[in-house]
Parts: sequence; C-alpha cells; structure tokens
Amino acid sequence: MDKIKRGLGRGLSSLIGENKVEDIKNQLPISDLSPNKYQPRKIFDETNLEDLTNSIKERGMIQPIIVRKSTNEKTKFEIIAGERRWLAAQKAGLHNVPVVVTEADDLKSIEFAIIENVQRHDLNPLEEAQGYKRLIDEFSYDQEKVSKFIGKSRSYIANSLRILSLPEDVIKLIESKKLTAGHAKILVGLNNASFVANKIVESKLSVRQAENFVQLFKNKRQKSKISKDTNILALELSISNKIGLNVDIQNNKRNKGKISFEYKDLDQLNKIIDIIKSNY
Repeated sequence: MDKIKRGLGRGLSSLIGENKVEDIKNQLPISDLSPNKYQPRKIFDETNLEDLTNSIKERGMIQPIIVRKSTNEKTKFEIIAGERRWLAAQKAGLHNVPVVVTEADDLKSIEFAIIENVQRHDLNPLEEAQGYKRLIDEFSYDQEKVSKFIGKSRSYIANSLRILSLPEDVIKLIESKKLTAGHAKILVGLNNASFVANKIVESKLSVRQAENFVQLFKNKRQKSKISKDTNILALELSISNKIGLNVDIQNNKRNKGKISFEYKDLDQLNKIIDIIKSNY
C-alpha cells in the first residue's frame, strides 16, 4: 500500500471502500468461515459475547461479517472483521450468517483486524502492542507509518510497544486484565516491575495511587542510607498511603527494630493517637 491511510480517522467502512467488493452474499454457511489468522485479540470477554449472543437470538445478525477468499483448503472464506459476531452466531445456533466478500491481501487483512478492535476499544494493551509489532515486523512498517495509519501520535505507538518489554509475569497480569493500560505504562522501564505490579494487584491500587506508590518508592530508595528490604519499603509505603503520613521502619537482622511516624503539627499528632486508640 503506497499511500498511508488514516484508518481510524476515516473508519472501517472507508477501508472497505478502498478495496474492490467482489460480491455481497446475503448468507453463507458458518462452516465456510475461518478466523482471521492476523486477529490481534486473543481473549474475548465472555459476558460481552453472551450479551451479543442473546441479541442475535432476539434480533438476528444486523451487521455482516467481512470476509476474503481463504487460502486454507478446509474453509472457503477467512474472516477479516467480525470474528466476535461469528462466535456469537455459533452460540446462538445460526447455520448461516450475512457477509460481505472483499479482496484483501495479508496486509489489508491485519489492518482491518487492528482497526476494528482499536476503534471499539476491544484490545487489551498487550494485544494492541502485538498488533502494531506485527505491522512492523511482518509488513515493514515503522513507528511513524503505524502512527499515521492508526491515527495516533508516534509517542503513543512507541509507549504501546514498550509494554512488550515487561517481564513475563507482568504481561500475564495484563492479559488477565488485573492491570490496565495505565498501570502498564507506569511499570515500563522499572527495574522492579514485577514487585511493583504485584503490589498494585494486591492493594488494588488505581493508576494514580500506583504512580504515587512508585514515586514514594523511588524517594525512599534515594533517601535511605542503608539499603532496605523491598518488603519493608513496601510496608512503609502501604502504611503511608493509608494514614497520609510518612512512616519509617527500622528492622535489624534479628527482626527487631522500631517504627516512626512523622508529623508536622498537632492535628497530625492527634491523628496518630486516634489511629492507635481505635485499634485498642
């Protein structure tokens, strides 16, 4: 494709218009269709899929599935856009589905798939990054070309791709939706990304709280003359977040030590006293 199209800016229907629509079939057997091999989405939300299934049962399938002729001998057509509708149609017990047959090479196929999912915010941040990476690795796109095609800034694409550099255990938390795109961006570049990620999940921190956690953690490490155990630092930060005061825990090798609360006025001192009294 010589000329880069602003896919998201003009929408999926515009991309369909750029290709020759070979035939509009009213119906095709579900068994004649196969999933898009370039589908970036790996996980389909079961609740949303069930809702769509119920809608199809009641109203039928209103929006057709976009397909191209398949190179797979087992099926006649490959889905370009509409795999979720195809899955829901099967669950709804349909034998035939409405389709639009269009000419599309592999590049156009992955472009369709990425645009459909990004427009609908269906991809988790990892799937989105993997989609962009495939454009770069398999179709010689660079970040500038991806940004123009998707309709997002180059820095957005660069930050998205950086998510793929996170440790495997953190990536699994993103895949399972225990971490959001906002959380993932905070974790990129951290030496202790796995530790921070687990603390975010355990404490159910929002993105803003996670940002504060990371900043406090960095400040603690910079100020600490003696390197503290990361679990002690995490405990300090956890208590600080809950009571709104700086906390310092000194713990020796025999697990003996002291805990100090820093207050700046009598109101803060009274707050500490009230917290202690409320627990006794």
